Amino acid sequence: MNPVLVSISLLVCSNVFMTFAWYAHLKELNGKPWIVAALVSWGIALFEYLFQVPANRIGYSVLSVGELKILQEVITLSVFVPFSLLYLKEPLKLDYLWAGLCLCGAVFFMFRSKMV
Repeated sequence: MNPVLVSISLLVCSNVFMTFAWYAHLKELNGKPWIVAALVSWGIALFEYLFQVPANRIGYSVLSVGELKILQEVITLSVFVPFSLLYLKEPLKLDYLWAGLCLCGAVFFMFRSKMV
């Protein structure tokens, strides 16, 4: 299987776990001491690392670290926006669009040498 697609798939899984680790406690553990939220988040983050580490190791066989990082940022925003809208019930903001367009520019500049 294509290492880039495997890496992207693993990074998507990784980001789902990390988004929950970073933000779900704001809704689910509201009112609990921060140490409880931190420990629960660390538990969730363990699963994130089980996807993220192989994703980067596989991706690094064909991509540079910079390319991996830009992919990670695009995937992060792609996971975060639906999470914040659907799970946290945050309002949709035009700023998400602008941030996404900036990331498209970053992807273009990071991968343009491979497009030629």
